[in-house]
Amino acid sequence: MPRISSKHQVTLPVETLESAGLKAGDEVVIEADGPDRIVVQRVAPSPTDAFGVFDGLYEPDYLERLRSGERA
Repeated sequence: MPRISSKHQVTLPVETLESAGLKAGDEVVIEADGPDRIVVQRVAPSPTDAFGVFDGLYEPDYLERLRSGERA
């Protein structure tokens, strides 16, 4: 049976995490749901999290050079 440590930490059983579809690295929100009840829920990814995913894919000024070639 898991216990709350002196640092307020709890180790969640692997079987419980797998059953909930949660895995290491998932971002979660933890909220009290009344007395004696805590809910752990995965945070839905935000569309803005994808911004910048392609940063560094092309060298600087690549699009400008590509566009200037289209005009020529």
